[in-house]
Amino acid sequence: MLREILTQFQDEVILIEEPVSKKFEISHYILQYKDRPILFKDVDGWEVTSNVWSTRDRIAKYLGIKKEEITHFMMNAMDNPKPYISVEKAGFFENSTRDFSLKELPIPQYFPKDGGPYFTSAIYIAKDDNDFVNLSYHRTMVRDEKSATVRLVPRHLYAMWKEKVEHGEELDVRIIVGNPIHILLAAATSPPYGVSELNIASSMSEMAFGKALEVVNVNGIPVPAESEFVFEAKILPELDKEGPFVDITGTYDIVREQPVVVFEKMYHVDKPIFHALFSSGYEHYMLMGLPKEPQIYKSVKQVVPKVHGVRLTEGGCMWLHAVISITKQHEGDGKNAILAAFTGHPSLKHVAVVDEDINIYDDREVEWAIATRFQADKDLIVIPKTRGSSLDSSGEKGFTTKWGIDATKPLNRKEEFERAKI
Repeated sequence: MLREILTQFQDEVILIEEPVSKKFEISHYILQYKDRPILFKDVDGWEVTSNVWSTRDRIAKYLGIKKEEITHFMMNAMDNPKPYISVEKAGFFENSTRDFSLKELPIPQYFPKDGGPYFTSAIYIAKDDNDFVNLSYHRTMVRDEKSATVRLVPRHLYAMWKEKVEHGEELDVRIIVGNPIHILLAAATSPPYGVSELNIASSMSEMAFGKALEVVNVNGIPVPAESEFVFEAKILPELDKEGPFVDITGTYDIVREQPVVVFEKMYHVDKPIFHALFSSGYEHYMLMGLPKEPQIYKSVKQVVPKVHGVRLTEGGCMWLHAVISITKQHEGDGKNAILAAFTGHPSLKHVAVVDEDINIYDDREVEWAIATRFQADKDLIVIPKTRGSSLDSSGEKGFTTKWGIDATKPLNRKEEFERAKI
């Protein structure tokens, strides 16, 4: 599937023919071509791709929509999950083995202080006793030929693992690498427990391609048929060190005691392409940030009827900073939008609210609005010492000071703030 996707963007793809080391050297190329898809032809004898989904334009083009429509596209899928279709065949069934070593796979070590080679695009699939299927990303640090440590944030997969641990059992999982964007985005959403990300991916597939998501049964767990690599694995009760590792802000996360995962069987398509998701790169930004924009939009929409767009900015790592476009109907709408945005995405640290005439995807226009429509003594909101993102290295023990800029025009003086036009 990844080969077909790269063919669609062949005019943009950077092709690296010479052998490249998975330890640090691969990072130099990814950083050199931050927003261009790269195909490495020889990383320890494997093909590897990165930066495939590093721009909104490329994501939108693949889905057949405009970049301004991504938020609504995702929101529609999240609000209207669709059933997937079970099929018998998948390309990755062509090659399967228990005789493999994680150390022989093209799993990169991106930065010098990383704890080891890391799966970064790995999506874990697990099923509970009520047949609820969960998909979620989890960085995974290779320990040896068959085991790794997996970072489990206390969310759905953690709860499923914890329940098994309390009964002295292991959690059976499937780990997939190399998937199209609708599966990648769906796995990054945070629906309520009981709503499967597979169904969100299926909804996206129907909207974009007119067909439901196809999945196959891999020893009792449904797996997207379009996956390049699939691993059968178990998460153990045992803990080991995980980290340090560079997270989305480009700073090192701490070392923690995390569960050990044992890899038992590997499947892959013929001539597979491994997806290397560069931590703190633009592709990381997109996959982590885009699913949060619908949450912010819905929260702001509850207090301001006319919301035109939400953008988590690249400068804010698509996690900490947002720009929101609204049409004011009452004075105070801008400030209400700021407070609602913090509710919709609690990790937000900085929000700028602008009028509908400002292009929120153009940083210069946003800065112009702040320069000409904002006064700090009247239009600045500061919320000290509140719970923020653990990824904010300037915070203290999870607490931060949040601030919002209301860069909207006063309703009774709108004409004074209009830009000159020809």
